[in-house]
Amino acid sequence: MLCAALLAFAMGDRSVLRHHAAPQALTPEALIAQSLLEISQNHLDAALDTIDNLLSINPNFHLAHLIKGDLLLARARPLSHLGNADAAPAERIAGLRDEARIRLLRYQQQPPAGQVPKYLLQLPTEQKYALVADTSISTLYLFENFNGSAHYVTDYYISSGKAGSDKLKEGDQKTPLGVYFVVDNLPKSKLSDFYGSGAYPLNYPNEWDRRHGRNGHGIWLHGTPTNTYSRPPRASNGCVVLTNQDMEAVGVKLQIGTTPVIIADGIEWADAQNIGALRDALAERIEAWRRDWESRDVDRYLRHYAPTFSAGGQNLASWASQKRQVNAGKSWIKVKLDNLGMLLYPGKDNLAVVTFDQDYSSNNLSNRMKKRQYWILENSQWKIAYEGAA
Repeated sequence: MLCAALLAFAMGDRSVLRHHAAPQALTPEALIAQSLLEISQNHLDAALDTIDNLLSINPNFHLAHLIKGDLLLARARPLSHLGNADAAPAERIAGLRDEARIRLLRYQQQPPAGQVPKYLLQLPTEQKYALVADTSISTLYLFENFNGSAHYVTDYYISSGKAGSDKLKEGDQKTPLGVYFVVDNLPKSKLSDFYGSGAYPLNYPNEWDRRHGRNGHGIWLHGTPTNTYSRPPRASNGCVVLTNQDMEAVGVKLQIGTTPVIIADGIEWADAQNIGALRDALAERIEAWRRDWESRDVDRYLRHYAPTFSAGGQNLASWASQKRQVNAGKSWIKVKLDNLGMLLYPGKDNLAVVTFDQDYSSNNLSNRMKKRQYWILENSQWKIAYEGAA
């Protein structure tokens, strides 16, 4: 029967929907879920009406067309699986089946109540929003900044790399995993139709990627062609792809050079207490580094740097030599840190990305800059592995 075929291939477990109340919101996930709920109850005419409603809103929604075709075919003969069109390209059908499964999974799996991704330790004052992508369930989460803490706003279906995640090199068709920042805004007028309503490049490869030999370029957030509502979960060359209407909704919230995009393959969620403990431990070490810099005691200052430190072609030895030479001419130093942000690296609890506005002054020099540091946890102590301008 069609109901068993669609649910078995789209979800893998029709019991998940069996007792779910009919969704009300006219979102694509909700309407797809409603149609499959109606199919599971053998209300095929109602399911067809729901799909027609969805297509009236999103006429280029390929998955909805596939389900409608199956519903119409079911009037003539029994169907064994999702996507029964004769001579349909196998790869294309497989992608749409995967999209059906993921959209239903997204609809069922809401973010844990009272928890946020553990990576969002502290958001800087100027940063209004943060994005966290979970490639394992094709979802981009939007969080708003409330006094440094992240609060869930909404989430969006996304497509990512054809070959999966954890990008290593140019052309591997994978989406990178890590902490990135939006660095530009490319409007629709400057792009081909392939990128849809616009694109927002990310700073891949970041400092940590380059340090570990990862290469490639052109990892963007972007939309879809005008004849395509959405793409299958694994369909991009490495970019994070949203529907055009979702890209437009997200785009107005992005701040160039400020908004982080954390990409993970499965999110670790945590409550405020756990995040607070992680945040406080790291913040304490950052403050100790700042105080020791002001002290002009170079040995105390350098104890905050990891043996593996490198930045701008310098290792720890050359960095230490430079600092000793500079400090020899200082009679006083004042360092003020504002707009502090702290983000844990996905999949690496011992690595954090720290950003801040640094106001430095001394008897012979004053400057202000945005700085980015990578702190690594070694032997239960946070130490600086990289430092440079943001």
